[in-house]
Amino acid sequence: MLSDKKLNKIVDTIKNDGIGVMPTDTLYGVVGSAFSVNAVKKIYNIKGRDDKKAFIILIDSISTLKKFGFEIDDNLKRTLKKFWPGKVSIILSLPKDNLEKFNYLHRGEDSLAFRFPNKESLINILRRTGPLVAPSANTEGKEPALNVAEAKEYFGDKVDFYLAEGMLKSKPSALIKINEDGKIEVLRGTI
Repeated sequence: MLSDKKLNKIVDTIKNDGIGVMPTDTLYGVVGSAFSVNAVKKIYNIKGRDDKKAFIILIDSISTLKKFGFEIDDNLKRTLKKFWPGKVSIILSLPKDNLEKFNYLHRGEDSLAFRFPNKESLINILRRTGPLVAPSANTEGKEPALNVAEAKEYFGDKVDFYLAEGMLKSKPSALIKINEDGKIEVLRGTI
C-alpha cells in the first residue's frame, strides 16, 4: 500500500517535470506529465526511443480528453465507453487548432493515443498528477521490465523515483484507432 507521504512525493516530482518508473494497468511504465515538454524529452532520452514514435497517455476519465482540445459528443462518448476503462489504448485525431501545442506529444502524427485504465490505485495517482505519458519501462528494442529490479538495470539513477508493485507480466494494451468517420480500426491485440 502506498503511503500518503510517498504518494505526495511522487505527485510533487511529476508536477515538477520529474519522471519515474511505476506500475500501470498493463506493465511497468516510465511516467511523466503529458503536459511537461521537459519530462517527455527526458523519457525519450533515457529510453533511446525513436523520436517519431508517440507515447500512450494515461487519463483518469473520458472528460480529461477536453484538456487536449477534444469535444466529447454523445457518439464519441458512447464509443469510448465500449472500451474504457480497460486495457485498450485509443488513437484519436487531434483537433487542428491543437496540433502545434501538442507537437512534442504527437511527433508529427497529428493524433494521440489515450488509455483510461481500470485500476483504482493508478486512477488515484492520475487524479492528482493529471495525464501521464507511460511507455513501457525498457530501452528501445529490449524486453519490458517485469519488476523494479529489472527497470533499475535499464535506468539506474536516470529516473527520479521507482514505485514497486511486485512482478507485473501482461501484454501491452490493445491499440485501436477511431477514424474521423467513426469507424474503428484494430492496430494491435484483440478487443
